[in-house]
Amino acid sequence: MKNKTINNGLLALAAGWVLTLSAPAAQAVERLKLATQHWPPYQTLEEGRMGGVAVERVQCALRRMGQPYELHMMRWDKAQLLVETNQMHGFFAGSANSVRARYAEPSIPVVTLALTWFVAPGVTLDLADESAKYQARYSAKFNTSKWLFLKKNGYNVVKKPRDADALLQMLWQGDVDVALEYEQVFEYSMKKLGIPTDYFRRVADRRRDQNVHFSKEFLKQNPNFLGAFNQALERCIKS
Repeated sequence: MKNKTINNGLLALAAGWVLTLSAPAAQAVERLKLATQHWPPYQTLEEGRMGGVAVERVQCALRRMGQPYELHMMRWDKAQLLVETNQMHGFFAGSANSVRARYAEPSIPVVTLALTWFVAPGVTLDLADESAKYQARYSAKFNTSKWLFLKKNGYNVVKKPRDADALLQMLWQGDVDVALEYEQVFEYSMKKLGIPTDYFRRVADRRRDQNVHFSKEFLKQNPNFLGAFNQALERCIKS
């Protein structure tokens, strides 16, 4: 199947979406290939255009470096697998964990998000009580740090939602009692479905940094890249 050009360098591929950019640079490494996911409002795909604050900050940093790049939008599990198998140079934006640390190194944070427990109406459990993890039905987006955290720590995880929209539907319809998700991501999904922002009880958890994770093999071959990227990203965030 041939690639189909949409506009502004955006291509529709069988595996997902890709945005390409070439820029002259005296010290640029090979064309950088980064994988990402559709994760509103931080990484979006609307009318054939990638956007969102995380995408824009990564693009800004690479432009400052004069680094040619491609951004590929795909499923989150595939994005991580392609970096782990060195078919992509990195993925974003995701939090650091022990699994990702085996094959990738994180940049400075692209964004920092508030992680929140969303509790269904009528569920009165005290989530700070250790017994609550066994009495309620929990879920988070499948195959993320949040979902793995719940499983690893003995929570009663009952579903494997593919995205925040599916997780919200499960919580709204009573299939789960508690959902663990980033606050602004869940609010975005609630707005789309017309669910009032105060419909669920919220329990703040912690703030989590979201980074670009670069393949260790790529960084081994380009030892100065991560430092240069971090400097450029920091300038973009400040500006």
